[in-house]
Amino acid sequence: MRTFSAIAGSAAFFIAAPCIVAGLVPWLLTDRWDRPWSSLPGLAPLGWILIAVAVAALLHAFACFALEGLGTPVPVAPTERLVVGGLYRHVRNPMYVAVLSIIIGQALLFSSWTLVAYAAMAAAAMATFVKLYEEPTLTRRYGDEYEAYRRNVPGWLPRLTRWRG
Repeated sequence: MRTFSAIAGSAAFFIAAPCIVAGLVPWLLTDRWDRPWSSLPGLAPLGWILIAVAVAALLHAFACFALEGLGTPVPVAPTERLVVGGLYRHVRNPMYVAVLSIIIGQALLFSSWTLVAYAAMAAAAMATFVKLYEEPTLTRRYGDEYEAYRRNVPGWLPRLTRWRG
């Protein structure tokens, strides 16, 4: 039953957070995506590729939380175990990286400086939340296990090789 609750909670949070931050807000900022695709050669296809890869990464990261951690990304329903599998072996914050990549992909797709600025503001908010809330909370909850993970896996720029800790 714990797995079902973790999947349901993660799915609800997926709709409540990333879908709003990387979907609804960019949709509103680009006049409901009612603008032409980038006329600069290569930008629109690059944007689509970035969006597709980031959506896949985001879904994978959410699945890891539910299936490996038996919890959700929501602070009130945290994981039972520290999630270090899958993409988490390359980067500590794959959900945030994926959400920012989706926004940047849309900025490329539409040649939108507004979305570039929005991505920068979202990145600043995410980095602040990670530094002030997530890292101290994970240190208290998982102690030395998290500290070892944190020392070996970068927070924002993925390692090329997976961590085997």
